[in-house]
Amino acid sequence: MAITGNRLQRLARSTAGGLPGVSHGRPFTDKLDVYKVAGKVFLIVTDDPHEQIITVKAEPEHARSLRRRHESIMAGRYLNKKHWISLAAGQEITPTLVKDLVAHSYDLVAASVPARRRSGAG
Repeated sequence: MAITGNRLQRLARSTAGGLPGVSHGRPFTDKLDVYKVAGKVFLIVTDDPHEQIITVKAEPEHARSLRRRHESIMAGRYLNKKHWISLAAGQEITPTLVKDLVAHSYDLVAASVPARRRSGAG
């Protein structure tokens, strides 16, 4: 079942908020809600009502595969397009996919942080 832009964003926020060691704020602009683990970004939620998207980190090959399979997944906005993808609402975007991609992004970013800096993260 497809989800709306509002639900996509609420689900991404609640998934991120339930992960250990997560902080969030608006360090770049009021329209970007940024979620971090150990000071590193793993999720951006765009608050522009005309562009209801989320942006997450993904391994490059996985990102390419997702973009090929899902019309509503595109190269990441605001960040490196090889390592980040953005999701918009669409027929093929499910709650499970959103939760999995947010959690996977968190895991990728947490794993890149030296163990001494993780403090409760993944």
